Amino acid sequence: MRAEIPGHIKIVAVSKTMPAEIIQEAYNAGHRAFGENKVQELTEKHPVLPADIEWHMIGHLQTNKVKYIVPFISLIHSVDSLKLLFEINKEAGKLNRRIDCLLQIRIAGEETKFGMSMADAVALLDSDEFKNLGSIRITGLMGMATFTDDRIRVRNEFSRLAACFKELKSKFFLHEPSFAELSMGMSGDYDIAIETGATILRIGSLIFGERKKNN
Repeated sequence: MRAEIPGHIKIVAVSKTMPAEIIQEAYNAGHRAFGENKVQELTEKHPVLPADIEWHMIGHLQTNKVKYIVPFISLIHSVDSLKLLFEINKEAGKLNRRIDCLLQIRIAGEETKFGMSMADAVALLDSDEFKNLGSIRITGLMGMATFTDDRIRVRNEFSRLAACFKELKSKFFLHEPSFAELSMGMSGDYDIAIETGATILRIGSLIFGERKKNN
């Protein structure tokens, strides 16, 4: 699969529900970035796997769980409020870390999807409160397309996220090269994500196989 994906695109192996030994096999095969969606799983796996793994938090993050992952997390994909950014900033400051974060924009029509609207993102980035946060860095956007076989709809949603990225880049991050990441696309739609500008793909089943239905 790596051969058909442009070299500049990062593959995050979505290892949720996978035991440490299976993640170790993927590591041995060359994967270094792994994504988890639950803090408890992340904190259990981190100490028993290689220290050079780049851990990504890709699931909804509650403010009261932030402190558990701040010591080692590489990138938080799922920032959906100023309140959460405050908490990440506070905990990161205690450790003299600066945490890279993506703003999660809601592009799907499904009520179950998390994320902020484009208007919310603009208001957040325009606020004095945000400008005073010195221990976080916004490096891009994340979005989840509707779970559907309608590839035209998925393409439209990814294109909308790419347009949001360009607008926020020009308005707030024009002279900040670190604002460069667009996290979108999973095993079933990564080809569309690549075509519409993704720089990070979150790939699970193509790496680990299909998960059990109750996971």
